[in-house]
Amino acid sequence: MEIKRLQELTDGIRKNVEKVIVGKTDIINLILTSLLANGHVLLEDVPGTGKTVLAKALAKSIAADFKRIQFTPDLLPSDITGLTYYNQKQGEFTFRSGPVFTNILLADEINRATPRTQSSLLECMEEKQITIDGETHLLEKPFFVIATQNPVETAGTFLLPEAQLDRFLMQLGMGLPEFSDEITILNRFIQDNPLEELTSVCTKEDLLSMQELIKTVYIHPSLLEYMVSITCKTRTHKSLALGVSPRGSLGFLRAVQAYAAIQGLNYVTPEFIKKLAPYVLCHRFILRTGFQKSAGAYEILKDILSEVPVPTEDFARR
Repeated sequence: MEIKRLQELTDGIRKNVEKVIVGKTDIINLILTSLLANGHVLLEDVPGTGKTVLAKALAKSIAADFKRIQFTPDLLPSDITGLTYYNQKQGEFTFRSGPVFTNILLADEINRATPRTQSSLLECMEEKQITIDGETHLLEKPFFVIATQNPVETAGTFLLPEAQLDRFLMQLGMGLPEFSDEITILNRFIQDNPLEELTSVCTKEDLLSMQELIKTVYIHPSLLEYMVSITCKTRTHKSLALGVSPRGSLGFLRAVQAYAAIQGLNYVTPEFIKKLAPYVLCHRFILRTGFQKSAGAYEILKDILSEVPVPTEDFARR
């Protein structure tokens, strides 16, 4: 596969999703970036902005297995991962897989589950495997988690721990539609639900090929130094108790490579790095105030980006 073919496929997925989701081209591109970078996405916004619909539209656009879990306070880890039970008919213990054994998993309202249940996703999100009763089960590739959470209704919810947040490549917000976009939404849904009519435009084999291809996108050594300078600054900033981990740096690298490929380029530019930095880095910050406020984290990142000199060279591969 070549970059041109990758761009054609991602354009097809985006256009397919936009039959349902209106005016969110940038958000769709960022989700596709996470998908190609083999990461996961946390969608955080108020109710009714289309988080779940976007996840379903993306899943329908790719011919891959899709499952949805509605997180609730009484959800158990075994409800997600599966369990081993004694099969009386066969006279032996049998493993019954849970909904996490899929390609695209929608974890709806993830913050409504208890920390114990949330932690059942840690291993599968990072290592693409599940260990149950001492036996390790590998997950089929690709494996992509789209989690949603509502930041407004906090009654009966549990904050995602830092270890869980660090496993999401990006945290995104849908935002409310513009006036004209909302008119378009009403017109599209006035008689039918376009989500039900969506068909796949990409296979999971294509997706795996794209995930391998983005690793070949060239990034100039000066840009690697630029990225590391940004992440290192987060670890020493006076307003941050904890900055970006090496896992975050690796995710940052894959994200800018994937974003460049989606734009049809085989090399990374500083603009891509600055564009993705808020989405990839801010949710990993732990502020010294003790409050994980996205606005405060974004202001800190803006200060860091203004302090780190931007390289000015020919960034294409020579």
